[in-house]
Formats: sequence, structure tokens, C-alpha cells
Amino acid sequence: MRELSTKQKILRFMANNTVPLLFVVIIAFGVPLSGYSPTYLAGEVISRISRNTFLIVSLLIPILAGMGLNFGMTLGAMAGQIGLIFTTDWGIVGIPGILLAMIVSTPLSILLGWWCGKILNMAKGREMVTSYIIGFFMNGIYQLVVLYGMGPLIKIISPNLLLPRGYGIRNTVNLIGIRKSLDNFLMIRIGGVPIPVGTFLVIALLSVFILWFKKTKLGQDMRAVGQDMEVARAAGIRVEYTRIMSIIISTVLAGYGMIIYLHNIGTLNTYNSHMQIGMFSVAALLVGGATVASAKIRNVFLGVVLFHLMFIVSPMAGKRLIGQAQLGEYFRVFVSYGVITTSLVLYEVRKKRERGMSGLALAQDQEVTS
Repeated sequence: MRELSTKQKILRFMANNTVPLLFVVIIAFGVPLSGYSPTYLAGEVISRISRNTFLIVSLLIPILAGMGLNFGMTLGAMAGQIGLIFTTDWGIVGIPGILLAMIVSTPLSILLGWWCGKILNMAKGREMVTSYIIGFFMNGIYQLVVLYGMGPLIKIISPNLLLPRGYGIRNTVNLIGIRKSLDNFLMIRIGGVPIPVGTFLVIALLSVFILWFKKTKLGQDMRAVGQDMEVARAAGIRVEYTRIMSIIISTVLAGYGMIIYLHNIGTLNTYNSHMQIGMFSVAALLVGGATVASAKIRNVFLGVVLFHLMFIVSPMAGKRLIGQAQLGEYFRVFVSYGVITTSLVLYEVRKKRERGMSGLALAQDQEVTS
């Protein structure tokens, strides 16, 4: 096989990293237009990394198992929110409150992940769209439980959480008791920029866990299932069980990630906080250069930086460019959906090209043999 020239290597690199490079160009134009200082941007980016990274890492395991982008992570986010509602009701504050919320969310996340995995096993090849619709369905169940079940059926002690009618959780839940408890643990400042060391330690532990998990028996089974289900089945791997386990792990981690996300904000929007979390997490991962079939830890961190830097600068850049900050808000939503569409299209184009090249190589080999 002949070695590629420098020009060919550059073109291949650009083809494989189209989305990240596009965002680099957008940010290169947006940052000067926004007028924000480097210190402000650094502080905002670090805050977004600590807030969102855990959620995005939860997407990696299903990709390893060949199940694509898990839009069903929204189920874990709902479980995390229910955990936060209970810990707020019980008055548990600080890091113990965060840990208790995670403990409460875990069995619910496992149950929802198992149910979601069972359904996705019946929809092989259509996992992404199926998990997206499952998220909408479970949102209806969640709204029903929180709006009508909490109070008369599920005991809520604090009247401050309930609507004036006596049942149903208020639209906004104040998380002041746990707000930034983990962020403020071992907080340091470098050049005036706050660094939440406690949260970054948790993210580092999760990253190490993911790297270790990939080397375990279950992790290797997931990799084999992701490469070829039939070959994995012939090798004695329980394909359906392995796929369900990947969704359960992803859902549990998404629940923990949602708790970390909301503890950073300090407010729980009971009926809307989880709605777009799956879409934005998937978009950030794809911006980092991940695909439907391959994603690594480095894609997570690159995606968080690029995607959220664009989120920070776009409103002010839009205001300075045409006098309307609202344009930046529309642009952010447009880019979120657009980047997912672009990534999926590029993935399919690349896959078809690879199949075509494989077919051509096979035909040439047969020609030489004959």
C-alpha cells in the first residue's frame, strides 16, 4: 500500500474533521465580534466544561456497543431530577444532598435503562430514532407523575415544593441547598478564573472508569457487538444482554450527569430542564469529531469547548453584527440541529465511500486471481 502524500493527508484530515473545523472557523469570527475578554471567556468555558462533560461522557458506552447516539439519555435526566426533588423535600444539603440524589436516581435509572434497552433490541438498526421517540413518551409519564402523582400518591413533606392546589411540583425548584457544593469543593483561582477542582476530579474519575471499562470483559463484548452482532453471537457473546447493559450504564451516568448539571445552575425547571439536554449533549459530542460509530474521551472535551464557546459568543456577536442579540439565540438552536444532521449525512457518505472502495478492491483481487 503506497504512502499518502502530505496533501492527501491534509485532505483526509479535513474530510474526517469537517464539523470541528467548521466550528473553529465560526468561533474565529465570533470571538472578536463578541468583544468578550479572554478572562471572561475562559471562566465561562471552564464553567460549561464542569457542568456538561459528565452528561456527554454518558453517551460513549452505547456508541461502543454499536447502538449509535443514545437520545434516550433523557430518561436518566428525568430520574436525576426526581432524585433532586426528593432530596430538596427532605432538606439534605451540600455534597451529601448530591450523593443522596444520585442514590435515589440509580434504581429508577436502572429500571428505565433496562426497559429502553429491551425496546431498542426490538428495533435493531433504528436505535437512534427509537430512543428519541422513547424520550418523548417517557416525558409524558414523567409530567403525569410530577404534576399529579406527587402530593396525593407520592408523599411530599415540604409545602414550598407543591403547587397552591396542594399537589404537583412547582414549575421551579430552588436548589440553593446544594448549589455549586461540588464546584466549591477545592475551588482555586488562576489568573482570576475560578477552577472547580472538585467537579473536575469527578469528571477525571469518570474518564478513567470509561477507559478501564473498555478493557473489561463486558467492554470487549460491547466492542465486538458494535463491530458485528452476528460474529459476536457466533463467538458466544450474549448480544441482547450486552446491548441492554450499555443502555443501563448510559442511563445511570446520564442521571448523575443531570444532577451535576443542575447543581451548577442552582435551579430545577421541573418540566423543561431535561427537554433539550439529550439534543445538546449529542450535538456537543459530534462537534468534537465523534461519529455514530466511534467516539473517544477527547471528542467529549473538544466538543464541550467548541460547542459551548459558540453558545457564549453568538448572542453578543449577533447583536454587534446586525444589532439583534436574538439572532444569536436562533443561530444557536439552528446550529444544534444542523450539526447533528451534517454529522449523520457525512457519516453515511463516508460509509458508502468505504463500501465502494472495499467492493472495488475485492473486484480487483478477483480479477488478479482469475
